[in-house]
Amino acid sequence: MINIKNPTIKKIGSILLLTFGAVIAAFALEVVLIPNTILDGGITGISIIISKLTKLPLSIFVIVLNIPFIFVGYKSLGRNFLFRTIYSMLVFAAALYLFQYFEPMTKQILLATVYGGVILGIGVGLIIHFGGCIDGTESVSLVISRKTSFSVGQIVLCFNLIIYTVAGFIFGFDRAMYSLLTYFITFKVIDYVSEGLEQVKAALIVTEKGTDMADEIYKRLGRTVTTIRGKGLISGDKEVLYCVLTRIEIFELKHIAARMDKSAFITILEVSDIIGDHIKSNEKPKRKKRLVR
Repeated sequence: MINIKNPTIKKIGSILLLTFGAVIAAFALEVVLIPNTILDGGITGISIIISKLTKLPLSIFVIVLNIPFIFVGYKSLGRNFLFRTIYSMLVFAAALYLFQYFEPMTKQILLATVYGGVILGIGVGLIIHFGGCIDGTESVSLVISRKTSFSVGQIVLCFNLIIYTVAGFIFGFDRAMYSLLTYFITFKVIDYVSEGLEQVKAALIVTEKGTDMADEIYKRLGRTVTTIRGKGLISGDKEVLYCVLTRIEIFELKHIAARMDKSAFITILEVSDIIGDHIKSNEKPKRKKRLVR
């Protein structure tokens, strides 16, 4: 991926890709999946069920049902997340309204399941990668995850299993099974596009403003930070921050670092496993000014 340093061009580019992601996600639903009664998960899945039962446009329910979840996401992830999520959802809803008048791409159920899941995964993955969201389930799951031992992915899966079970009673269990297959395909595609839907990440941040940035990370993301003293060969004394977080929080972490220290150097690492409660932060640190050394 090309590294664009101009912040204005970078912001415009991210908004354009958010727009593109929302449009193709809506295309996948209205033109490929919904005509074949294949449901998405989360709030979008609930919206599809209500829309089919009431014969009202899906776009209305996508906006209305997500409003409380947008608020939860804002409390958890901040103003930048709120703006990008509202924008993504508005574009997504507008595209859903437009695409409802298109002819279905295919009536072959297996083709719709596979290719609908792939296209939807690409769209949602782009939205997530650039800091937005079109389904509030994950925001709520993130909050629940911080207060329990369950991961975000486990909570989202439980929500979706309930939704698909209800859909099975309404539309038939064969459609519920196709929907579940689409969900897993979408999940894996998102994994590639957004660098991991559920995979836990570790961030190493080299900065001159370690304490302030650590406090801000805890305040905005609820993640505790380990601070290590370091020394650059040329740049001199530095602080190295280490924290473990989920994929959806990476964009906000980058935003915090860019706002507080433009010279900060960040490395995002893959984490194969976690032992202990490092990912959680249910209690406020006793020493706010200086975290663990």
